[in-house]
Amino acid sequence: MKITDLLTKETMILALQAKTKGEVIDELAEKLAEAGAVSDVEVFKQAIWAREKQSTTGVGDGIAIPHAKTAAVKRPAVAFGRSAEGIDYESLDGKPSHLFFMIAAPEGGEQTHLEALARLSSMLMDASFRAQLETASSEEEIVRLFAEKESEQEAPRQAARAENGRKVLAVTACPTGIAHTYMAADALKAKAAEMGVTIKVETNGSDGVKNELTAKEIEEATAIIVAADKQVDMDRFDGKPVIQVPVARAIREPEKLIEQALRQDAPIYRASGAARGSVGAAKPRTGFYKHLMNGVSNMLPFVVGGGILIALSFTFGIKAFDPNDPSYHPFAKLLMDIGGGNAFALMVPVLAAFIAMSIADRPGFAPGMVGGFLAANGGAGFLGGLIAGFLAGYLVVGLRKLFSRLPQSLEGIKPVLLYPVFGIFLTGVIMMYVVIDPVKALNEGLKHWLSGMGTANLVLLGAVLGGMMAVDMGGPINKAAYTFGLAMIEAGNFAPHAAIMAGGMVPPLGLALATTFFKKKFTKAEREAGKTCYVMGASFITEGAIPFAAADPVRVIPSIIVGSAVAGALTMLFGIGLPAPHGGIFVIPIVKGSAWLYILAILIGSIVTALMVGLWKKEVKE
Repeated sequence: MKITDLLTKETMILALQAKTKGEVIDELAEKLAEAGAVSDVEVFKQAIWAREKQSTTGVGDGIAIPHAKTAAVKRPAVAFGRSAEGIDYESLDGKPSHLFFMIAAPEGGEQTHLEALARLSSMLMDASFRAQLETASSEEEIVRLFAEKESEQEAPRQAARAENGRKVLAVTACPTGIAHTYMAADALKAKAAEMGVTIKVETNGSDGVKNELTAKEIEEATAIIVAADKQVDMDRFDGKPVIQVPVARAIREPEKLIEQALRQDAPIYRASGAARGSVGAAKPRTGFYKHLMNGVSNMLPFVVGGGILIALSFTFGIKAFDPNDPSYHPFAKLLMDIGGGNAFALMVPVLAAFIAMSIADRPGFAPGMVGGFLAANGGAGFLGGLIAGFLAGYLVVGLRKLFSRLPQSLEGIKPVLLYPVFGIFLTGVIMMYVVIDPVKALNEGLKHWLSGMGTANLVLLGAVLGGMMAVDMGGPINKAAYTFGLAMIEAGNFAPHAAIMAGGMVPPLGLALATTFFKKKFTKAEREAGKTCYVMGASFITEGAIPFAAADPVRVIPSIIVGSAVAGALTMLFGIGLPAPHGGIFVIPIVKGSAWLYILAILIGSIVTALMVGLWKKEVKE
């Protein structure tokens, strides 16, 4: 399948009307629908936005490649859009995008179109080719340029010659496996050819692993570059220098990565020691934080959806869901039954299931789910769910190693019989007889300890939790504070989470205020981003502060930490409690204590951040 089979005159817009990222997505998606490539444009756009939330597809150099693989796509296609003025697409290099390629890939079916999409990605690495696309005067000329470029690429390429025995290996992978995977691979290969370095790049794309690295190649390699935003098989690199970076780094900085690999300036990778498994078996993953975040990220929709439904039920009265209470309201009961009795009740089992799945892949899911369910119903709560997830995952890894000695003829029954039966049984026994009671006692002790804390200690705790939310804005420290707050809500202590949400709202709100009242200290683009921060801060999306922190970490990060710590301390001083795990300003009406004092705490913290940033930063020249 050729690129010109996917990119046709019917899927081109040479003068986009869009002025924003959202409008670009809407315009190109509609174009694909008009061409008959997409059956449900809304479902397709949802898939596009889901990919954007993982990481921007604005790859820099004026290019954006939004893409999605979904059942809403009837046939593979590429839409091309062009903007002479340029559009802010949140690109990796911070510059406007002019050329947009929206890739629509169908679920399942034949995969030959992915090879053409890989070729598209590599073509766009050529600056002269991009310049031709920017000046082409008609759709016919665009098609001709792609046809000529494709013919050029089909000619045999001269392989890079090794120089002084220098050999580098690389693995590239992005969550969707359509564009960034291949752009990173081509960037590394092109730069290696310029440098006279032999390189082999394995791609982990939507059509599976291609150009897989062999054991001999790994043994002979100087170093390995792993540019990936999803799990890849790492245990095979045991004992080798391994550079691990996001896939975008390989697109933007291939030369730096190759030079670093040649210097062997990388830590020696040590495998987890888990079994590699038999042929066709899923490969165990490594990394405590990665496993934890896999559980937390999959749990959050249940936390947010269920928690806000619970909060809405409280608007009718704190006991309005109870038929025996005078304030009883049937709709409040419905909200509580759905949010608390079901969605929120699944929080711990889902957390445990996806932690276990991250460790042992699919065979770990059922044991993790059962272990989490036992923890939730046995009173071990959130902490018990964490233990259940890791317990189930590593138990299944052990079972895989144990059962690897069975005859090959029994391979098929392992995932459907042996792993579920033994995994669920062993996880259940250990949870019921070893884990649940001690963890339940620990939870009760922590609850009583917090209840018995004096005002001074509570204020200090609030400052610590609030400040933690701003340290890395969505990273491990932020998530540690957030998960602690969830555990306290489940234990019936609502004060810590009030400090945590206040601390999480302050960074974007404080920076929004700073861009409003200290305009000369920020660029035009930063002032525009500041407007968005009002919405993100009000919605408890701390990540809105990240662009400002990345641009000026020395001034911004201390400022937001101090502001968040002040807000967290004040919520404790004011005796505020928050029974909802998410929602920002939308759940403030149901706080325990004074809603106005809670707003005041957030406002004071935001003003502290704004003043520190505004007074500390220097004026910019535009």
